[in-house]
Amino acid sequence: MDARETLKLYFGYDSFKPGQKEIIEAIIGGKDVLAIMPTGSGKSICYQVPAMMLPGITIVISPLISLMQDQVKALNEAGIHAGYINSSLTEEQISKVYAKALEGTYKILYVAPERLENYKFTNFASRVDISMVTVDEAHCISQWGQDFRPSYLKIIDFIDRLLKRPIVSAFTATATEEVRTDIECVLKLQDPKIVVTGFDRANLYFNVETIKRKDGYVLEYIRKHPDDSGIIYCATRKNVDSLFELLSASGVSAARYHAGMNNDERKTSQNDFIYDRTPVIVATNAFGMGIDKSNVRFVIHYNMPQSMENYYQEAGRAGRDGEPSECILLFSAQDIMINKFLLEHKDFTDILDEDIELIRQNDAKRLHAMEGYCRTSGCLRNYILNYFGEKRNVPCDNCGNCHKEYTEIDMTKDAKLVINCVWETKGRYGLNIVIGTLLGANRARIKELGTNQYKTYGSLKNRSESELRLLISQLILDGYLYQTADKYSVIRLGDIKPLKDPDTRVLIRTCKDREPERQTKSRGKMLMYGKEAQ
Repeated sequence: MDARETLKLYFGYDSFKPGQKEIIEAIIGGKDVLAIMPTGSGKSICYQVPAMMLPGITIVISPLISLMQDQVKALNEAGIHAGYINSSLTEEQISKVYAKALEGTYKILYVAPERLENYKFTNFASRVDISMVTVDEAHCISQWGQDFRPSYLKIIDFIDRLLKRPIVSAFTATATEEVRTDIECVLKLQDPKIVVTGFDRANLYFNVETIKRKDGYVLEYIRKHPDDSGIIYCATRKNVDSLFELLSASGVSAARYHAGMNNDERKTSQNDFIYDRTPVIVATNAFGMGIDKSNVRFVIHYNMPQSMENYYQEAGRAGRDGEPSECILLFSAQDIMINKFLLEHKDFTDILDEDIELIRQNDAKRLHAMEGYCRTSGCLRNYILNYFGEKRNVPCDNCGNCHKEYTEIDMTKDAKLVINCVWETKGRYGLNIVIGTLLGANRARIKELGTNQYKTYGSLKNRSESELRLLISQLILDGYLYQTADKYSVIRLGDIKPLKDPDTRVLIRTCKDREPERQTKSRGKMLMYGKEAQ
């Protein structure tokens, strides 16, 4: 039976999605594989089909218990014998799984990475024919990745201890070029077939709304889309609970999901959403891994995520059936403070002290990039694709920014004053001090540091703080300035040579706010556009 026949027999599909056939053929041919495929592109098929065709058992290393359980349930329903070993099972149940696997009952066995050092598991692994080791969510092995897990570093030690090296396949939905290289190196992939299917999801419409009254926006949106299924992601459990209560009180049929609920409550909420008993679910990012629901018409982020990787993976749960769907991010400045707080209190258990600072710096860089997405006035789709290494310069005409009307303001003179101020600071101070100095703020800290004696002190007092924040963000994006990734980051000079060209312009695009009460307080929402030579 060939790959296409296996696909049809067990999964009911007549043809492969882009990239799947190429990956499967490489695995069947005995090659290691690294595949970067966006959410909804069918990554699991790429290792499940060859697992049925290879002679022994495939070990799938997966980070989440719920993901394993859902995958195994779906496989068994499809007629594929599969099992899993994790902390949700008793020792007696685990022993039965080992016995069945040794008898040859299972073709696929899911395990948590922590299990790889367990004596019983290593003893089992030495007695069974392992044809392939598959690493799901492979970005977790990279310290450059958004979700580094020290337990993933145990994978290569496990593979090295095996008497016969199996085929190694690694899959992830979101990985920059830096992370891809790290995965290949850390897993010691041997001349791997590397497949990047492309990150674009043409059916998804991206939009960012900079608003304060998020509850009102969500209610209005759901009322306009009463028949649509959607996910609303919140940064904290508190936000999930309060928004869920608001929706319920307003007559919206909704479920909720976060780690503070017990297993039965979470399972009920998940099933109610999957089987359309409740069309809307409000959740933290603990929800969604491995959820196979094709008709999600919208994903709303109530808060800005901590990274582009997280955002694109979560937003990508919309429109898996290929139908038009919306991905909306509700942004406010407070989101940045929430994420900084969450990152400062990140769990670094089992991580070496010398690695913690590196991880913190990478987290800060990703947060800066995410903030840039929320503030840009350029094409949102292009911003995402450029982040993941796909360079596109032509606007997509299918995102909120491409459909807004802007007025351009030349802020080249302002930009040069910002540059001069940063030069005066000698790169010692952060964003708030630079902005306060330019605005001529009467703050004790500014007097203490002596920046009120700078030539640039008060030189942009005619501008608002929000305008200066957006201008500086643009200057950072353009490389004129850079912000260090330390806990107490500072602003320093980058490559300012292009600004010395009299034809270089720094243009800011403005559009009206959607909230009327804010329009009376400002001249409109300032959005970044970037440099342009005229």
